[in-house]
Amino acid sequence: MSKDQIYVQQEAEPGSFEFNAAVADVFPDMLRRSIPGYDTSIEAVGRLAARYVQPGTNCYDLGCSLGAATLAMRRNIAVEDCQIIAVDNAPAMVERCRILVADDDDALTCTVVENDIRNIDIANASMVVMNYTLQFLPVSERLETIRRICAGMHEGGVFVLSEKVADNDPEVEALLVELHHDFKRANAYSDLEISRKRSALENVLVPETTDAHLRRLGDAGFSHSGVWLQHFNFVSIVAIR
Repeated sequence: MSKDQIYVQQEAEPGSFEFNAAVADVFPDMLRRSIPGYDTSIEAVGRLAARYVQPGTNCYDLGCSLGAATLAMRRNIAVEDCQIIAVDNAPAMVERCRILVADDDDALTCTVVENDIRNIDIANASMVVMNYTLQFLPVSERLETIRRICAGMHEGGVFVLSEKVADNDPEVEALLVELHHDFKRANAYSDLEISRKRSALENVLVPETTDAHLRRLGDAGFSHSGVWLQHFNFVSIVAIR
């Protein structure tokens, strides 16, 4: 696993972040050192797959990056005649994801697709995962994206949505941001790296409040939804069709 040193020397223009080959090369390290609770959320995807995936259905990993959630589903689905469709629009991520999926010895069919998730028809689905993906879409397009996902799912299917969020209370929001920065410092990111990456993500990653996500899930047609994991300003939400 290569160490993330992208912003050690590199300047960062506001909004310049992209999922290119340099990011793909260090992505596992970047996730481990940047997102508290990430490994726990991936483990839970596997448990939810074992519980909710229905025979003869499709599972989707939308914004799959290197396929961590894809492989968690693949290794835990316990029913027959299923397939996983993993989707990402970053060529470097797709290339590496295909290698990792090919190297995995599970027999369940898994297809890695290079495309924008907004172009994907969700159909016959019993499980859909969006791990830190919705936050990169324009806010104006998020409801329609979630609505299409819900419409393509079977009753009783599960949707996992993980996101960086903002708090309604400005003082709490400032605290959560600083605690997250402390987490990154404890994982050997310098203040300069933290500042540069924050600048690079400006207006690229646009967080919303947890309440906004829960309202949207209800508006899109999900019967039940709630937060099952939160660590600082990172949450994972489970929604049932």
